[in-house]
Amino acid sequence: MFGFALLSYIQRTSVQVAAGKIMPALHLDQFQIGLLAASFTAAYAFAQLPGGIFGQRYGARLTFVLIGIVGLAATLAFPLASMTLTAGTLFVVLLAGQALLGISQGPVFPMFAVVMESWFPAESWGLVNGLQSAGMNIGGAVTPLLIVMLSRSFGWQGALLWIALPVALLTVAWGWYGRNAPREHPHVTAAELAELGSTANESVRPLTLRRLLKVVGDRNVLLLSLSYLCMNYTFYLLSFWSFLYLEQVRHFSGIEGGLVGALPWIGAGLGAACGGWLSDRLARRLGARWGYRLVPMASLPIAGVLLLVAIRVPTPYAAVLALAVAFFMIEITEGAYWAATMRVARADSGAATGVLNTGGNVAGILTQPLVGYLTNSGIWGGAFITGTAFALAGAALWLIIDPERRAAIE
Repeated sequence: MFGFALLSYIQRTSVQVAAGKIMPALHLDQFQIGLLAASFTAAYAFAQLPGGIFGQRYGARLTFVLIGIVGLAATLAFPLASMTLTAGTLFVVLLAGQALLGISQGPVFPMFAVVMESWFPAESWGLVNGLQSAGMNIGGAVTPLLIVMLSRSFGWQGALLWIALPVALLTVAWGWYGRNAPREHPHVTAAELAELGSTANESVRPLTLRRLLKVVGDRNVLLLSLSYLCMNYTFYLLSFWSFLYLEQVRHFSGIEGGLVGALPWIGAGLGAACGGWLSDRLARRLGARWGYRLVPMASLPIAGVLLLVAIRVPTPYAAVLALAVAFFMIEITEGAYWAATMRVARADSGAATGVLNTGGNVAGILTQPLVGYLTNSGIWGGAFITGTAFALAGAALWLIIDPERRAAIE
């Protein structure tokens, strides 16, 4: 599971990291790079709920094999198309390839919730969700240096081709070793099943239309999704655009650029892991309502302020530090969002977190063209200010979210 999270972020951010070389080679501008990112994000957002429903019905084993196969095809499409096509036809194919990658990854995180609901006790859900988010952020952290080093040896097209190899290996490994539920796995012991309790031996209930509509319309699921949209606006700003900011405005390049480009992602990975553990601890001590609220209500405003600091500080390394801590503060909230949604939905966590991540990735649909337009005009400060506004709104919405109120899905 950690491997799928890590590789999904290498796949989705590699084009953005290589954008400095892709744009002159393919005669694209920064706005078109933003459109490519938006194509991925739009498809990814709209695949969340269908992906969660599909995965909840057919299980994690088949779903992740399909994720790997389709994602592998989409990863290969970008460099291969750029070698054989030109002009408008090429751009259309690149848009379609990025959309296909988004569709392939739509079920990834909703399926994590399905797996975790079956394989871990509820008091650990914040931590395990945080660790999955740490995986995606480590993927984002290694991408800048990985792409820089591979590009030096194989060119940017060769670098994108090499990314396909670990995706293929992981897909084969998962098909061999992965299972849908603990009771199906030959290496899960009776003691481990006993630790999980009666849910370990329960069959997954087929998701009915009636239950789906109740999940989709649940007040807390919708509020969590709206707040997650606000948080993810800032997440997409940092994850897709901070590397170009450090290149264009702070003038990092080469190996140094790859190293400093990894630092915000490292901050994000640490934040995700720490936040999941902290959210679980607070929920056990204060109850789910305030235990899950406190982390995002404190950290999102701090992240918003640090975005403003990043564009104001005079030295490039101070800007890198501000971005890294801002990303830490954004990602420290991941465990709270996903664990709270799972608390509300329980056995229908696949559908509920599909709604959650749809909201989160609608943010990307907003972020990519807007930030692409602003930064193409040199208005980096305005782009970062929009991230601050969304972070503050996301924090405020937690005041009316109640994770202790279960969805009426029976």
